Formats: sequence, C-alpha cells, structure tokens
Amino acid sequence: MAPPAISTTHTRKKHNCQHSQHNLHKLPRHQARGCQPKCGNLSIPYPFGIGAACSFDSNFTINCSTSEPFLGVLEVLSISPTQVRVQNVVASMCYNKTGALTNNSGNSIWSQQLASPYTYSDTANKFTVVGCNDFGELWGAGQAEFLISACGSVCYNSTDFIDVNCTGAGCCQTDIPKGLQTYEVVLSSFSNHTQVWSFDKCGYAFMGEQDSFYFRSLSDISDPNFLNRVPIVLDFAIGNQSCVEAQNSNAYLCQPNTLCTNNTDGGSGGYLCSCENGFEGNPYLSSGCTDIDECKDPNLNDCDGNATCTNTPGNFTCSCNHHFFGDGRSDGSGCTPQASQISAIKLSLVIISILDRAITLSRLPHKNEWCIGQSRPISAEELKKATNNYAEDRILGSGGYGVVYKGILLDQRIVAIKKSKVMDANQVEQFINELLIVSQVNHRNVVKLLGCCFESEVPELVYEYIPNDTIFEHIHKPLSWLTLEHRLRIAVEAASALSNLHSAASIPIIHRDVKSVNILLDANYVAKMADFGASRLVPLDQTQVTTLVQGTLGYLDPEYFHTSQLNEKSDVYSFGVVVAELLTGKKPICLERSQKERNLATYFLVSMKENRLYQILEPRVLKEGTLEQLQAIGELVKRCLCVKSEERPAMKEVVVELERLRKYRKDPWVNQQSHEESESLLNDEAATDIYAFSIGPSTGDIFGQYSFGSNMTIPLSESFY
Repeated sequence: MAPPAISTTHTRKKHNCQHSQHNLHKLPRHQARGCQPKCGNLSIPYPFGIGAACSFDSNFTINCSTSEPFLGVLEVLSISPTQVRVQNVVASMCYNKTGALTNNSGNSIWSQQLASPYTYSDTANKFTVVGCNDFGELWGAGQAEFLISACGSVCYNSTDFIDVNCTGAGCCQTDIPKGLQTYEVVLSSFSNHTQVWSFDKCGYAFMGEQDSFYFRSLSDISDPNFLNRVPIVLDFAIGNQSCVEAQNSNAYLCQPNTLCTNNTDGGSGGYLCSCENGFEGNPYLSSGCTDIDECKDPNLNDCDGNATCTNTPGNFTCSCNHHFFGDGRSDGSGCTPQASQISAIKLSLVIISILDRAITLSRLPHKNEWCIGQSRPISAEELKKATNNYAEDRILGSGGYGVVYKGILLDQRIVAIKKSKVMDANQVEQFINELLIVSQVNHRNVVKLLGCCFESEVPELVYEYIPNDTIFEHIHKPLSWLTLEHRLRIAVEAASALSNLHSAASIPIIHRDVKSVNILLDANYVAKMADFGASRLVPLDQTQVTTLVQGTLGYLDPEYFHTSQLNEKSDVYSFGVVVAELLTGKKPICLERSQKERNLATYFLVSMKENRLYQILEPRVLKEGTLEQLQAIGELVKRCLCVKSEERPAMKEVVVELERLRKYRKDPWVNQQSHEESESLLNDEAATDIYAFSIGPSTGDIFGQYSFGSNMTIPLSESFY
C-alpha cells in the first residue's frame, strides 16, 4: 500500500525574510506546454514530468504507459520537492517446523543500481530486520563488496515483542551511509526459527523508510502484505552544478522565495530547491512558493493568549494587547498585566543574577569540587600545551563520546587525555558519570584517573598512559606471542578488577562494556580495565537497575538485552566471552565465518555440549595446557555464559577459580599423559586444519552496527579509555 503524500510541518520562523536574488527565466516546460499533471492518482510535480518534453531532463521523466508511474524500472509511490518514494524489495526467509526453508529470498537480494542524480536517502531510510533470532547484513557494492552494517533481532517467546519500539526484541534498526546507490541484503537465522516456529515462521530484512514502518509486534510478522508495506526513499539533485554555478546559467530552477542547497550525496554535484521558511509550494515553479499565514493556525505561531498575531511575508509578529506588556511570545516573556510590571522586573533580575553566577562558576579554573578522589584539576592551557594544541599525530584513538590524545604534562609525565567531541548535556553527563565512577576505584588493574578539566569548552579527563595496546590487538595478531600462562594471567587480572568494582567499591559498580578492546596492557604487560563511560552505580538496596541497553555485539548479556535489567552478572557474561576469545583466538563476532561459528559465545557453548572444545582452541593453548586444565577452564566459561544470570558465578568466584586453574599445570601431580594427549591432538590432521584457520589472513575489524533503541548504535570495534 502506498504511503500518504508528504505533509510539511512548519515551525516558527526567526529569519528576516530576505530573499535570494534569482534569475527569472522562461516558464519550465511543465507549465509552458500544459503537460499531463497526474499518472493514475499520483500528481507529478515539476521538475518531474510525464514524457521527456515535460520533465527537466531525462533523469526526471516519468513513464505512465500503464497508468502506474515508473521512474526507469522503479514504481513511484510519491514525489516531494526533495525526495521520491518507490516500491521496495524485501528479503524474507520462512521455515517449517523442522527448520527447513519453505521460502527463501534472503540471499543476495540486490537493489536497483541507481544512476546520478539519485541516491538512497540516509536520513529517511533505515536498515531493518524483523523476526525472531534473525540476523541481517547490509552490503555495499562497487569494485569490491563491503559490509555497511549488521543488525540482529532476538526473542524466545511471543511476549518478548515490544510494540512500536524497534529495539532488538523481534525488530532492530541501524543507519545507512550517505551517497549509497546500490546495496545487497543478506538474511540468515540463528536457529532456523525452530525455537519460535509456533508464533514466528518468517524473518525479513530490508532497507526502507523509517517513518512508514511502525513495528506492531506479531501483527507484522503474520501480515501477508508486509513485504509491500514499506517504501524506500530516494534523494535527488538538479544537474551537476553547485548553486553558485547554476545561478549564472540559463537552466537555474530555484524560483523566488526559495533556498538553494548544494547536493552533498555522492560526488556528482547538483543542487536542490526548497521554499524558504514561511512559504510553501513547489520551489521549481515561478509561482510555487507562496506565503503561509501563520496567524490562521495556532500551531504555526507562538503568540501569547493576550497578544495579537500579525502575518508578514514569510513570518509573523506578536504584540501584546492593551494593558499588557512583554514580547508577546508564549515561549518568551509573554504578556504580563501592567499591574504586575514591578514584580516581573524583580523576577527577571533574579533570574539574570542566577544565570550570571552559574556561568561565572562554570568558567572558574581549577574547580576542586569537580575533580574528586585522587584526581586533580588541570588547566585547559596545560592540556593544550601537553597535546601540542591537540595535534592529529597525538591521537591515540576515538570513540562515540570523545577523542583520546597522548600528552606530556608540565611535570613530564606522559598521560592519555580524553576529550569530549562536542558540548551537550549527554556528553557532559557521560564524562561526569565516568569521573564519579573511576574516582571511587583504586585498583592496580584499573586505569588510574590523574586529573580533569571542566574549564574548557568541552570536558576532559586525564588518565595514566598505557603503552602496549589492548589485549584485542595481541589476541588477534597472526602467531600471537601470548602463551597460555599469559592469557590466564591477563584473565585473572581483568577478573580481579571487575571483582573489585562489584564488591570492594563503596557502591557496587557495573562496567557494562567489558570486552577485549577495553582491557589494556601497561609497560610491564599488566592488564588494566578501561573505559567507564557506560558504567553504572547500583544502590546498595537494589540488586539491579533498569537502563537503556548499551554494550557491544558479541559481548552483550542476552538477558540484559531482553529485559533492560542490569546487574553484576551482566559483566560476568561479557567476561566469559573475553576468556573464550583468549582461549580460541577468535573474534566474538565474525561475519565471514560460517553461520554456526559466527557468534563465538554460541559456538563455544555448542562445542562444549558436543565435546569438541579442543577443536576450537588456539593451537598454542592446546599445546601448552593439559586436557583436564583446558576442560575445567571451558566449564568455567560455560558457567559465565549461562543465559540466566542467577546461574552465572560471581566475579569473586571467577577470580578464585582462575587462580586455581592458572596454577594447575605447575603442580607436581599434573597428569603428564594428558599433556601428551593434547600435543597429539595438535599434531593430527584435524588440528593442522584448525591451526591454518586460526592464523590465516586477518578478516579485519567489523564495523557493522547493532541497534539498541533510542536511535543508539554501538560500533563493534571502537573504544578508548
């Protein structure tokens, strides 16, 4: 079913209605030749037209030979001054009760190759996966295919669905890049719907208009018209010249009372016309953009109830009625009765005084009340000098909330300076949260906070410098130098840090983003837990807290993902994935592995269940450990990865068990025969294949995204202090 035509929402205008000077040209062909205005029920506005004689050029020609409008081979559903909606293609896979495919359009679903001036809109479209336990991949295409993003939806029963919100329970969404002209959708299932077949037999994946898709839980996946319900939106541009270049030509289309915007999608150039604020209509026609009378619609003006609205070209004014004073705006000072004038002036002075004092305090240097615990205030000037004015060659890494620079303080200490990217409430809250968390922790395996600065335009945190990268880098290097002893020591040190957070802090702290990228190695290769921006304090009278789901695909606790209920055992699950990563040398998620091996946690648990643990271990680990020791470590990881959080061990217990297992092979009663058996496993043909697989060409980092609601996406290989 086609979506309704675009409606335009107007907001109060604040500009002074100065219009751009336009070259006046002859009437567009659309007006001059009396072209057919509709195809079927769809109006065809210029620069589009039915037939080449009525459109701006051949790129905008609509074919109406079948009474249905087509742009090339794409069926057109609606047209606006900046976008075109067309019929979509949806990947789908349906299964029978045993998991066999009954319908499969889920592999290699290619989009129509768009030519300039069209691109798939990155602002209007989202990549969406609908269904239980389904995983979708969005690939770009050019001279070589490349992964754009990935999205997974998980559920166990029909009650897991959440209406409207596409947050991962039965439905997930991710963004798409700018300038995309062709793409491929690949859809797969974690379990071929065998666990959910009674209420969900199919999975879907598509790129389509976000505003046309409102997830309605079970009614969506059982709707036979679902495949035709969501259109896809195309952006377009006029010609290949910029606004300035086009204004000096005879083909410039933007008419009076319009704005010209340069096209930034792709590299083909061009421009777009739009009506100025306060005007509406077709910006490509000489009489298209006409003034909006905001005073006729109370939703379009913000005049106070005691004010009179007066329409002006492209704007409006508000003036207080007799015996009232003020600016007349409901979101300003409004209109105050004259009898209250003295009180209003006093109130304004008080507000100004409070604002002035707040601004002054926020600019005071070295505010000790901000830098708490063992950290100290550091001036913005010192940090600027320490980073050589934040030079690019000083950047250590970057993430969603900031950039980390290497710096040298006045006392010659080398530090890592984490600087927020922009100044807004969310960023400041994130930094203050991290400051509050880290300032409470004093542990040898936690990166130490040295100071902070809140006097500059954006907040900055100063940490000790950790020189030897993350354990992720060391695990996944070909022929990694990490021995089994190194891996177990790192696991013990990281577990000790988490145990300290959970048990020793005055208020329990949940890290919430435990992963190998967030465990650093110092100059002596001692593990240090880092990145506490997502961490949360748990009140002593609570066992869990409710939060927006945040974490990293592959490490994320499935119970937390489903319930949004965060507790200490969520860190235990993520830590279990890290240990599995240390043992196997495999990344938590790798889209280039086979479907059963794609998710490391699942693959590890299945291997344990089928007694195939030794077949997935890193060859060096298999060679250096005894079978009893490796089996015991595998059992510990299995407990950490339990779906139900109450069945997972506490971090205190994990530390004790890892310490015991670390010493296991050093004890005199170690069974030498077991060690010889592990060596024989390494030398047989199967182990040779495993070794070749483990040290083969690197698949590279995954930059797909996982959707967690509230328009939040979490990068898979992005982290910093």
